[in-house]
Amino acid sequence: MILAFSVAPSGEAPGRAERADGSVSDAVAEAVKVVRASGLPYRTSSMFTEIEGEWDEVFDVVKRATEAVLPFGSRVSLIMKADIRPGFEGEIDGKLERLEQAIDAS
Repeated sequence: MILAFSVAPSGEAPGRAERADGSVSDAVAEAVKVVRASGLPYRTSSMFTEIEGEWDEVFDVVKRATEAVLPFGSRVSLIMKADIRPGFEGEIDGKLERLEQAIDAS
């Protein structure tokens, strides 16, 4: 499976000042550290992180990444979208490679 997720804090965390510019980059950095430490294939963009693996291992990483963001706000928003395709691996890159081939062929 490939799962795209976005996790961000909101609200004021007790004892933690909000950034004047509204950025949540410090919190997101903690989530991405969890993803990187997992060893699973991943890709981070400006709005989402995609991670590839088996159902249980992917959801474990998302849970731990969400928990890493909890200290940064009074609540956390989590958005997820999954592509569940049993029997396929390497699709985090494979899908993009096929897209580029299709673009080049047109």
